[in-house]
Amino acid sequence: MKVLMVVLSAFLFVSAYAQDNLQQDERFPVFTECENVNYSEQENCFYNQIRAKVMTNFELPDAVAEDNYQGKITVLFEVTPEGKFRVIYVDAVYDELKQEAEKVFTELDEVKPATYNGNPIYMQFRMPIYLPLDRNKSASENNQIVAQEVNVEGNSVANESNSTQKKSLPKKKEIYSEEYDSVSKSLSAYTHKQFLSHLNIPFSHEVYNRFDDEMNRVGTNTHTASKPFLYSDVKPYYDFQKENEALAYDVDSWLGRKFFNEHMVRIQSEKYWFVADVAADLQIGKDFDADFSTTYNNTRAAVIQGGIGKDLNFYAAVYESQGRFAQYFNQYAESIRPDGGNPAIIPGRGIAKEFGEDYDYPVAEGYLSYSPSEHFNVQFGHGKNFIGDGYRSLLMSDVASPYPFFKLNTSFWKLKYTNTWMSMRDVRPAVTESGSFRTKYVANHYLSYNVTKRLNIGLFESVIWENDNDRGFDLNYLNPVIFYRAIEFSTGSRGGNALIGLTGKYKWSNHFNMYGQLMIDEFSSSDIFGGEQSYKNKLGFQLGLKYFNAFNLDNLYLQLEFNKVRPYTYSHNEITLNYGHNNQSLAHLWGANFRELIAIARYKKDRLYGHVKFIVGKRGFELEPDLNPFYGSDIYGNDENRPSDNGNEMFQGNAADFLYGELELGYIVNPATNLKVYANFIHRNLNADLPGVNYGFQKNTSWVNFGFRTDLFNWYYDF
Repeated sequence: MKVLMVVLSAFLFVSAYAQDNLQQDERFPVFTECENVNYSEQENCFYNQIRAKVMTNFELPDAVAEDNYQGKITVLFEVTPEGKFRVIYVDAVYDELKQEAEKVFTELDEVKPATYNGNPIYMQFRMPIYLPLDRNKSASENNQIVAQEVNVEGNSVANESNSTQKKSLPKKKEIYSEEYDSVSKSLSAYTHKQFLSHLNIPFSHEVYNRFDDEMNRVGTNTHTASKPFLYSDVKPYYDFQKENEALAYDVDSWLGRKFFNEHMVRIQSEKYWFVADVAADLQIGKDFDADFSTTYNNTRAAVIQGGIGKDLNFYAAVYESQGRFAQYFNQYAESIRPDGGNPAIIPGRGIAKEFGEDYDYPVAEGYLSYSPSEHFNVQFGHGKNFIGDGYRSLLMSDVASPYPFFKLNTSFWKLKYTNTWMSMRDVRPAVTESGSFRTKYVANHYLSYNVTKRLNIGLFESVIWENDNDRGFDLNYLNPVIFYRAIEFSTGSRGGNALIGLTGKYKWSNHFNMYGQLMIDEFSSSDIFGGEQSYKNKLGFQLGLKYFNAFNLDNLYLQLEFNKVRPYTYSHNEITLNYGHNNQSLAHLWGANFRELIAIARYKKDRLYGHVKFIVGKRGFELEPDLNPFYGSDIYGNDENRPSDNGNEMFQGNAADFLYGELELGYIVNPATNLKVYANFIHRNLNADLPGVNYGFQKNTSWVNFGFRTDLFNWYYDF
């Protein structure tokens, strides 16, 4: 690309002639210092001012000064119709000289633009800068700035030295012949527009932990439960560009910059920008309790993101993966396999096909993001969403496979209102028709309100319905400000499955933050508060605490979280109206009938990071895979198969104690792409009362893993 630009620019400038006196219908850009200068002197005044300003602000890099370098820099730049200076290309031996030249020109004040027949135009220049700098004091013949101007229609008008002959405008054919070149010339230096965009910050717990402290300071008017965040939402509190530049390595080679500091491809103009990367998730490990030798994951991916104008952004990621994981992970993946013969569903990713004795699982994610004003953002795509401030969510989590969605975010005053409409799949053999998976739809809304500078509360409501009676996507649920429970009732007693939730967060200080969730999946108050442990008592709650910069140690983060969900929560007496997608939960990945306590510690120092996670819990599993009788842990069970209406206790069925520990240490290779290298160790123990009926899940696991990963989503191994 750069070589092509040099060749095209050189051709243009070689074919152009210098001109001392412009025709009277053509005018040079005008600095403030030149406003009162006679017309005949404006050209020389512009040249003198640009030379003086560049020489005054140009700082010779230390590396160049140490080498006592003598030579020349050639800068191709233009003045836009808005009067802004834009560097097209810099030809220099040292990268430091190129960077300094670009900096000097981009920091120049705006001027009155050049005009042709009274209309603002682009005007391009070639300026030599000689080293040492004192060689630039005189405007000798070899030190002259050469100009070429382009009018607003894209027509080139070459300046001819010592000639007053008026140039005629190019013919229509000539205009089209230069259209391609003008597109290339419109490119400018990359200025990290991604960090100001309306794109989502890829939801990774490690990545979000970097700015969780800043987003949760007392007095901020942020809304942190609805995820993923937009870059534009986080930018006021966390400077992505500054943080990445602080981690940048001083490397000269193109390959070094792309591997350690930058995106692979970066293209930008005033009207659009685009970046592209190759991504990877390469893992190799050992499950010491498995009956096979090694574990691995081999993911190759392409990621593109960009913007058209200032309001429209796009993102796409395509993954091609093969792998074999720890034995308990493989067993679970195969237990939720879909109808049709495919061997497994990789949790959080998608349906896998056979790859020898391993799995091959392609995944695609992407979306369009449009913000018509500062108060609205609309997204349409294929991905995941998350509601909550904790590690888990009992309302909407990211543990299932990606799905199609349409989302509307509305922010004003102290409120943020998130509406999401989704299309889900039920892939079980019992509901498959004519070889096609069953479709169901989900609509939810979440209202976040900052009551005070410390207290936030949120209201959540969600409803699931299927395409019964060929009603398809029910337009009743498109209304973003109505209670779904009322619509569910009006469409029939079994027309849908609604649940509601309440969230809260209190900032004790800039160091301490408490959060929680309450989820209700049944609306019979007599059953909930009757004390008879009715199966309709479908409740879940979460309580958590975050400690930022713990013990006054910067970037040390501690988190403690408790979750509990009663039996039969998220399930339904209609076979498809459960709170799930692709045989996975849309909330907590354990389903229901459990409690757990999670402790997490995270620390980051420059490019180094690490975390420790410890989970202790108790779960009640089903006794038989066919869920008859159904004890309420598997969300895909049918409520009508329950053993009894009342007396349903926690952990009924096959009670099991769960213990999980995880340690990960890593190094961020490239902050721009979140590429990291890491080592991970997991120890897991599942001690059930009846060990032979847990679908053959492995009891003990010690799994060590080494990886090289572009961190764009969360892997969950803690089940």
